Parts: sequence; C-alpha cells; structure tokens
Amino acid sequence: MTSYDASSSESATGAVRPGGSAPAPYGTPEAPRVSVRGEARLEFDPEIARLSVTVKARGRDRRGALEDLTRRNAAVLDLIKSYGEAVEKLETGAFCITPELTRHGREDRVRACHGRVHITAELRDLTVVGELATRLADLELTHVGGPWWSLRPDSPAHGEARRQAVREAVQRAREYADALGARLAALVELADLGAEGAVPYGESPGFGGAFRAAPAAAAAETAPALDLEPQRQTVYAQVNARFTMTPPQL
Repeated sequence: MTSYDASSSESATGAVRPGGSAPAPYGTPEAPRVSVRGEARLEFDPEIARLSVTVKARGRDRRGALEDLTRRNAAVLDLIKSYGEAVEKLETGAFCITPELTRHGREDRVRACHGRVHITAELRDLTVVGELATRLADLELTHVGGPWWSLRPDSPAHGEARRQAVREAVQRAREYADALGARLAALVELADLGAEGAVPYGESPGFGGAFRAAPAAAAAETAPALDLEPQRQTVYAQVNARFTMTPPQL
C-alpha cells in the first residue's frame, strides 16, 4: 500500500506540534477529520486472448516419440505463426518424454514412449481467435484450451478505474461535510488499495472449455471456425481517503 500523508508532523490545524509529534488520529474540534472509501467498478472490452495448446506424440521407442513430437510441434508453431501480427506472444512451456513400462517376467521393459509439449499463444486480434482455435483443434493428438480473455497489465482501463475511485471518495467526503454545514479543507491521506481485474491477468474464466483433436478420418475436412464473443473485463479500484473540514454547524 502506498499512502500520502500530509500531516505527519503537523496538527490538523496546520500547526507543528512540539517535537514534531503525530497529530491526534481523529483531528480536533476546530478541524475535524472525515474518512471515506472510494470505489469504482468498470467494464471494458478485452484486449488480448490466450490459447493453451498441448501437443502429444507416441512412439515405439524414445527416438520415435521424439521424431513424432518434433513434427507435430512444428506443425502447430507454423500454423500459429501464419497469423502474423495477430499473434502478440508465442511461448513453449513444459516438455516431457515418458516411457510406458510393461512387466516382462521379473523385469520392466519399455512398451512405448509418450511425448508432450505445451505451447501458449497470446493474440491481440480477437477476430481470429475462433478460427485459430478450431484449426489447432483439428490437428491430430492436439488439445486446445481457452480462450482466456484479459486486459493488458498496463491497460489505461486500470488508471481510469483508479481516477473514478478517487473522485467518488472526494464526492462522498464532500457530502458528509455538507450534511454538517461544513466544507472540506484539506486532504490528509490518500491510501491506494490497488485496482485489479475481476480475475488476475491470464486467469480469466471466460471460455473455460477445451477443444480436442479431431479423429484422423475427419482431419481431411476443414473445421468450421467458432464464432466467439469476447468476455468483457471488470476492473475494480478502491482508495481510502482522509480529509480535514471546517467546524460543523451543529
């Protein structure tokens, strides 16, 4: 939490206390304090969408599994890269080759090897998300998850929510002062509690399902592109504010 405190060495009336001691926490009769919380809840269209892709392969031995996985992984990467500027980020994550063991007498033997690699694609052009997702899901032994919609961490939407929260705090404090026949005098403290989306970045529960690979017999036909509606993102902001005000008319 970051805070601005205008009275760390002065009293609520503006006079410096002996020894620079802190002011009374609740102000003084001449300069009472009013503490309020400002909140904002705004909705915005998403700016990016993420797809997670898991490519699998199987071979009779480790070399066969590696070769098959390399071929399938290259096909997925080439397909994603073919969308050019629509792709903002492309990353390869976990990769593994796992032997499948079978019992033969007293010994374990490798029956087959399974390979898997995980890829994450972040798209800035939301109009191609449905098409790319279905084309990826049409590939054999490929699992597609998402899309997960979100705002960028540096999106102007977060700043707009914070500004509205501050404006609400000032308005609320002014209404309290007006109710007492007083007016706001000065800002004493503004504590930023942060502004965050409905769900942390990269974890939006937008479309939570998954596309699975089509059977080999159906792979010859092009899968129809899904018509996806991007999920609007909710941004929250909260601030605590303290003000001094003129003596109330009681």
